[in-house]
This record gives sequence, structure tokens and C-alpha cells, in this order.
Amino acid sequence: MLAMDQGVVEEWLSEFKTLPDNAVSTYAASLKDKGALVPALYKVMRENYSDLLEPVCHQLFEFYRSGEPQLQRFTLQFLPELLWSLLSVSAARDPHTSGCIEALLLGIYNLEIVDKDGQSKILSFTVPSLSKPSVYHEPSAIGSIALTEGALANHGLSRVVYSGPHLQRETFTAQNRFEVLTFLLLCYNAALSYMTSTSLQSLCQLSSRVCICGYPRQQIRRYKGISTRLTVTSEFLVQLITGIHYAVCNGEVELGSKALDDVLYRAQLELFPEALLVGNAIKSSLHGAALKSNSKEGARSIQVEITPTSSRISRNAVTSLSIRGHRWKRHESQEVSVDSEAAAGGVAIPEISVTGVSGERMANGDSLRPRPDGRAQSDCDPLGATSEVSLDPRGHDSGTRGQEVRRQKSVRRMVENEGSGSASTGRSQY
Repeated sequence: MLAMDQGVVEEWLSEFKTLPDNAVSTYAASLKDKGALVPALYKVMRENYSDLLEPVCHQLFEFYRSGEPQLQRFTLQFLPELLWSLLSVSAARDPHTSGCIEALLLGIYNLEIVDKDGQSKILSFTVPSLSKPSVYHEPSAIGSIALTEGALANHGLSRVVYSGPHLQRETFTAQNRFEVLTFLLLCYNAALSYMTSTSLQSLCQLSSRVCICGYPRQQIRRYKGISTRLTVTSEFLVQLITGIHYAVCNGEVELGSKALDDVLYRAQLELFPEALLVGNAIKSSLHGAALKSNSKEGARSIQVEITPTSSRISRNAVTSLSIRGHRWKRHESQEVSVDSEAAAGGVAIPEISVTGVSGERMANGDSLRPRPDGRAQSDCDPLGATSEVSLDPRGHDSGTRGQEVRRQKSVRRMVENEGSGSASTGRSQY
């Protein structure tokens, strides 16, 4: 460690000790302007035998215990590096060099599992319903959902999952190590939007190292660190994937993609269904997406499909108005076709029922009623004249249809002539 970095850290350690209580907020806001401080603290943490490691861990715990949100986020940004230091030292079976790191992590954990009154927290998480849009899915992209009785009964109901109460921990054991570390990653993921690029890179490196150490992929990645296999749990990998997803969408495309592949590689070896489900879902959603590979500054976000602002009602939706309009258009087209055929001297072919169902409609708008002798009578036949058309389509040829149509037209002309004759006679009498 360089003397300049050591001087920056020592100055930072002395500042907070002499700080009055009313100046904590101002001091917390000024930490982001200390550009050389964060890299110097990372160097201290990566040197397990550094003399500054213990006072640094103590200072970070005081930051977190102060309750100032900016100071707490300043401490959380070093969490991935602290987790890797703890796990690597545990794998090397050298617990004497990780005592201060264990104390810091356990202190943060014990502060987070209780509220301001000292009561145990019970965290609640609402599982999104597939029938309603959320930041993770869009119902239109899933397809049609069967409207079964069970689906209708559960429509609008939200499923809430609870976590806690969590037990206080005084030391790390093989049984509770990953329970504590998973909860700490949950707290870290809750503040992802405030994390720096250096912190996100550290998270991706932690994910890759934890998952490939001691496996053949370590040779592919050319990582020359520890070669001991580290025990992991499915819940721990799920929290890693959550942070990796955010890192990939906010400038760490290459490093985050490698970390996601390494986590899926370990999940396949361990047969962890939860990690495989979440990891493959995120990998599929990122496939072909335009990620912000060059822009590491600006607003923090993750890429999801959002609900469009335009109306979702289709223009071809079937409504009562559209049904009436469709009927009018059909009747108008039938009348126009009959008039055009008559003007051209053509023959209008009536529609003939194959099944013999009553109430069939002919092309000229008249309906046919079946008679006992198997023939059909037109409702609109004037002067009681009967228009006989056989209901059996096989008994009709084109000549028969033409004769029937001509006969109907002649009857109509007779009626029109009689009506005009009577009207002229009335006028002459008058």
C-alpha cells in the first residue's frame, strides 16, 4: 500500500472522531467528493494483514450505526469486497485475519433485523399476479390465460411472502454463515441504485470467484486465487443474480455477463432450481437487448417492458354496434348485387339450404318457408302467387333456377302494371 493512500485513510479515520453530531449530515454529503478515499479503502480490505483494516472496519460500523442514510450507503458499497474477504479467508482456514470483518458484517446484520424500537422486523414481499402488469412482466407477452373458475377466483388477489423474524447472531458458524450473508446481500440489493460502478464491478467479481473456484472453469477464467471450492446456497445465488442483473443494465455488460454465466454454471452443477429459473429468465430477457455498454453515468435503471399508453382495445373488437354495421353492409351488398345482375341481364342464383332448415333467405331478400310437400314458399310473393323452389340442391340445374327467377320478375311486373293502371283510371275519373 502506498504511503499516499495510507495518509488518505488515516485522515479519514481522524475526521469522523472529532465531528459534532449536528455536522454528520454535511459530512456524509461531502464524502462523495473525496475521490481518492474509496480506492484507498479497497486496497486496505484486499490486504488482509494491513494494520489499518481493523480501524477501517470499526469506522464503517460507526457509519452504519449512526442511522444517516448516506453513511449507511457508503458502508454498503464495500459489502461485496468484505464478503469475498471473509469467504476467501474461511476457505484458507485462517480465521485470525478475518475477525474484524466478521464483527462488521455481524454488526450490520444485527442492526438490520430490528426496527428503531428494537423489535424484530418481518419483511413482506408481494408476488406479482400474472394477470396484471408489473415491472417484471407484461400480460400481453405471456399470451391468453384460460379463464377458469380458479383463475377468476384468484383474479386481483395478491400473494404476500413474509421473511422473518431473524435471529440475532454473535458469531459465524458453518450453519448460519450463508443465512447471514444472504440477508446482507438483500440489504445491498435494496440500495443498488446508489451503488457506484466500482461496487458493481466488485459484486460481479465476487459472483464469478465464488462460483468457479475449485472447478474446471477457473482455468478458463485464468483466475489464480484460491482453488478451494466454496459452499453456496440457492438463496445466496439468487441474490447475486439480482445484483448482476442491475450491473449488466448499467454499464457493466461484459463483466456482468461473465458473472451471470458463472452463476448459472454453478447452479447447474449444484442443481439449484431457484437460481436456474431466475438466472435463465434474466439471461433470456437480456438476449438481443440494447444495453448501455458505454454509458456508466446518468440515471440507474433496469430494462423491462412497460405498458403502452395507447388504448389496448382492438379496432376489430366485436361489439353490438359492429354487428349491426356488419348486417347493414351485408344487406346493402346483397341489394347491389341483385340490381347489377338484373341490369346486366344475368341470373341471380338463390341460396339453397342443404340441411333443410326453415327460414332460409334468397338472394333477393325474400325468405323461404317450407311446405308439407317439400317445397318452399316466398313470404313476399305478391297476389298470393307461390314461388316454388325445391329444397334439395341436387334437383335443380341452372335452367330451372333461371325459369324461376324470370317467373318471379314477370309476376312483379304484372303487379306494377296493375298498380299503375288503377292509378291512371282514378285520375281520369276524377
